[in-house]
Amino acid sequence: QVHLVESGGGLVQPGGSLRLSCAASGIIFEIYAVHWYRQAPAKGRELVATIDSGGTTNYADAMKGRVTISRENAKNTVYLQMNSLKPEGTAVYYCNAYTIDWRSRRTDYWGQGTQVTVSS
Repeated sequence: QVHLVESGGGLVQPGGSLRLSCAASGIIFEIYAVHWYRQAPAKGRELVATIDSGGTTNYADAMKGRVTISRENAKNTVYLQMNSLKPEGTAVYYCNAYTIDWRSRRTDYWGQGTQVTVSS
């Protein structure tokens, strides 16, 4: 069974930094892309960053230059380093991975999320 567990959230002042972690189990981690999403209060879930199995990264335009996604396959963990945080970065951050079976059916796996609050 696939489990994703996020950690590292908390309260940070504007301009501060946090590093979120997503620890995976139950999958051959290194062959999957992993994605970070966030959901702010009363808003939909939005993609923040993606890292594929080869380490290629992609970022949402609003986050470029302020976040870095990385992975450590030996620890089955993906990280999201966030710098120069702004109050609008307050959200629950989730990691996601998905599988596609031989019938092209997609199964998404989500962690429970970690709360990030940016406030003075």
